[in-house]
Amino acid sequence: MVRGAGRRYDARVVTAPSDRDRAIADALQRWFGFDSLRPLQREAIDAALDGRDALVVLPTGGGKSLCYQLPALVQDRLVVVVSPLIALMQDQVAGLRLQGVPAAAVHGNLSADARAELRQLAADGSLRLLFVAPERLFHAEFLRWLQSRDVAAFAIDEAHCISQWGHDFRPEYRRLAELRDTFPGVPFQAYTATATPRVRDDIVAQLRLAAPAVLVGPFDRPELCYRVLPRQDQVAQVAAAIERHRDAAAIVYCIARKETEALAAALRQRGIGAEPYHAGLPAEKRTQLSADFRAERLHVVVATVAFGMGIDRSDVRLVVHAGMPKSLEAYQQETGRAGRDGLPAECLLLYSAADAAKWRTLMLRSNQELGGDPEALAAQLALLQQMQRFAGRARCRHRSISEYFGQAYDETDCGACDVCLDELETVADGHVLAQKILSAVVRTGQRFGGNHVIDVLRGSKNDKVVARGHDRLPTFGVCRDEPAGRLGNYIDQLVDDGLLVRSDGEYPTLALGDGAMAVLRGERQAVLRVPKQALAARGRRRRGDRSARDAHELSADERPLFDALRALRRTIAGELGVPPYVVFPDTTLEELAQRRPRTPAELLTVRGVGPKKLEQFGERFLAALAAHGATGTA
Repeated sequence: MVRGAGRRYDARVVTAPSDRDRAIADALQRWFGFDSLRPLQREAIDAALDGRDALVVLPTGGGKSLCYQLPALVQDRLVVVVSPLIALMQDQVAGLRLQGVPAAAVHGNLSADARAELRQLAADGSLRLLFVAPERLFHAEFLRWLQSRDVAAFAIDEAHCISQWGHDFRPEYRRLAELRDTFPGVPFQAYTATATPRVRDDIVAQLRLAAPAVLVGPFDRPELCYRVLPRQDQVAQVAAAIERHRDAAAIVYCIARKETEALAAALRQRGIGAEPYHAGLPAEKRTQLSADFRAERLHVVVATVAFGMGIDRSDVRLVVHAGMPKSLEAYQQETGRAGRDGLPAECLLLYSAADAAKWRTLMLRSNQELGGDPEALAAQLALLQQMQRFAGRARCRHRSISEYFGQAYDETDCGACDVCLDELETVADGHVLAQKILSAVVRTGQRFGGNHVIDVLRGSKNDKVVARGHDRLPTFGVCRDEPAGRLGNYIDQLVDDGLLVRSDGEYPTLALGDGAMAVLRGERQAVLRVPKQALAARGRRRRGDRSARDAHELSADERPLFDALRALRRTIAGELGVPPYVVFPDTTLEELAQRRPRTPAELLTVRGVGPKKLEQFGERFLAALAAHGATGTA
């Protein structure tokens, strides 16, 4: 029985809807301080309590973890959670223990004290949630130990990792189906934030889910403002985005390790405290950077995709892709690290069609190194093509993402993407510029890359241009006043429009595409676009949007109190050795700043404040509220 839980609830005997409703409501308030569930959470919880297999697809921040945490407490039995990253396990365990939930994790970095505590929790039967990596799960000794426990269910987190059609395939996940033979009758519930219909079918097949409840939530994240803008001056564009979210957490993703270091250094020169993060750094350095980011000592990280999956910081207000990701699934997952608390956040992709060529080269090389699997390579290239189509088309971003994942999108104007916000404008002399670029490609023989063509257009007298006699071409210097970065983006737009074709390989070249000659002869108009100068920190609200965008707008009077509460949260987190968001998310702090409760009873009515947290540090937050002296609406 869970210590302090009061009455024991068992799904095998709780059958009346009123009993189950009461059990769920009691556990939800007691352990998590919530008085209501989010969409599809109840259906997922019911499936778990009924002992059914399930596949649950909810967006990042949609509350997947509660779907397997709550049944463990309602049933008063052990749920084993398969999770791919140690950092993610540690944060979840820390958060659960703050709420009084008996939880533990099994991984290679476990201290002697943690191992002893795990043995004690298991021995007295109070352990309710056990997090374990798939590799660790199949150690013979651990598997024998687990067979002696009363396991209610296996919850498979990041379940898309089991599918070769997904963006993050992990071979070790394929073995999870073996547990079905070792633990007959124990249900499996699979959870993920990113899965197309094809990937969902593959998850069901690979895990051998039996007549599962398949629950797919909305993929749209209305609180996110998506922007896909031409990459013209990367450092200036990234710095401007960070400035739009001053003093907020930001993650900037790059494709290559060296790019993270160069961009972080350039941002520091502009006075922005940014640090690079990639797999080539020493393990101690990566651990320290992750800890600093989680503890709010570091706000801006410039990283490869090695960073983020195990970081559950809920108040990330900005995610920038300084280069195009390799798939829409990867983009959805990485942008999903913004706004996990439901508050508005910005997702900026600085797009260059050259990124697609870079990814194709990396994919070809990686496939060859792994023995050459044509089917796997074809799947990767198809995902890349879908990503390039998303980035290169001027179509509502929210609609494009929803429809890619198989869901209709009813809004005609999302009010939260660059297309619907009309943030791109047509270049006045774009057709003439396009003709100059196409002419330079023809006159240089259609066998050079973009950089050489740009050098010719800008009148560079470098050795390669002069040696080939390209300084004597009619197109030499005709775009002398155009910045190189902007010309590069114009080339990308012509590639996206099919007027230019960029070859694959380590040194891609440019050639004319279909319709290019019609543009050169003036029979077809070419259009080039540039981003408008001023961008807002968030999109406008769309009609009928009842997201947290409406509910959590702080006034000028509330902002100082919110900042004071954040400082207190940071202090408490430091004392407890946990990330600040584990104490309270920003949504709870904003509600405190707005309602300003005065008593423990009023504090308990704020979403996210449960009895355990009230007991641990409720008085300190009430004192901070009282110190500001204003009365609220609590």
